[in-house]
Amino acid sequence: MKWQWKVGEYSGIGVYLHATFFLLIGFVVLSHILQGDPVSQTIAGVAFILALFASVVLHEFGHALAAKRYGIKTRDITLYPIGGVARLDRMPDKPIQEFWVALAGPAVNVVIAGVLFAWITITNDIVSIERLSVSVGPFLERLMVTNISLVLFNLLPAFPMDGGRVLRALLAMRLEYTRATQIAATIGQGMAFLFGFIGLFTNPFLIFIALFVWIGAAQEASMVQMKSALGGIPVNRAMLTDYHALAPNDSLGRAVDLILAGSQQDFPVIANGMVVGVLTRDKVIAALVQQGRDAGVAQVMENKVALADYAEMLEGALMRMEERQASMICVTRAGQLVGIVTKENIGEFLMIQAALGKLQARGLRPTAEVV
Repeated sequence: MKWQWKVGEYSGIGVYLHATFFLLIGFVVLSHILQGDPVSQTIAGVAFILALFASVVLHEFGHALAAKRYGIKTRDITLYPIGGVARLDRMPDKPIQEFWVALAGPAVNVVIAGVLFAWITITNDIVSIERLSVSVGPFLERLMVTNISLVLFNLLPAFPMDGGRVLRALLAMRLEYTRATQIAATIGQGMAFLFGFIGLFTNPFLIFIALFVWIGAAQEASMVQMKSALGGIPVNRAMLTDYHALAPNDSLGRAVDLILAGSQQDFPVIANGMVVGVLTRDKVIAALVQQGRDAGVAQVMENKVALADYAEMLEGALMRMEERQASMICVTRAGQLVGIVTKENIGEFLMIQAALGKLQARGLRPTAEVV
């Protein structure tokens, strides 16, 4: 089932609305109904939420366009009930670049609040903050205050929120990048615990934000550690050389037999000695439902193939795998396929390297090298 829908695009960046966003709209409508508010006030409440999330979209475009300045593409922007997420192809290479990309989002909200303040002042439609709430008070003034709140909240040092990324960037200017990430992630998870505790007694949405921050901090710290561990290691040391390949005229039945017979789930497709596609397990399962075992591999395979050279560094190959959202990298030497790399075998390679590292730390020498 498709859980998100495209609602617009700007500068080649698609904006998507996740299905869970409608839970927020439903919550707002239900709250007004239970309070006995008239229909006009309910519509105004929904309109305010939509205006607020328009500010969130602009906030995310602030990140995306700042990243574009450094040659980093943004895959898409998705709106959830707790906010928006801009998926960058990769993080900036330099701490100062991450610093400016992280600040670009809150800076947009500052501009929005400034424009709204100027308009409210000109029209003399301002009331005291004590008389404002999410549903009560002049529409534009509530929107201005909410944008200011977004700035203050996003700049809390809760990695991977904006403030946490600013903190990581500042730390990385003085510390090694992996260490800076670990410190920022630890602080972020501490903030997440605080969000969750406060949310138990106040706003339940803080609990969802706490989960997002906790999981996001752990995942990003793990990814940075992995990339650091892969630095300086060539692809040929971690690639799988014992693998099965398919031909375009093979049937899906052949792929099914190979999946059931072993642990390999994704297959390079080779024609005339060249890699022409990749057949993944998900594609096989989906095609079996529609076409059966006799369908040809050429009809189902993905034509866009992620390639890496035999001597390329593993870190770069993993980054390319992430950028293309590929399940497998095909390793070539002089144009010929010599191996494949999957996220699973990278994980296994790192576990073995870590085990050998502990062995060496104890003063023992491994009897064999991992090649």
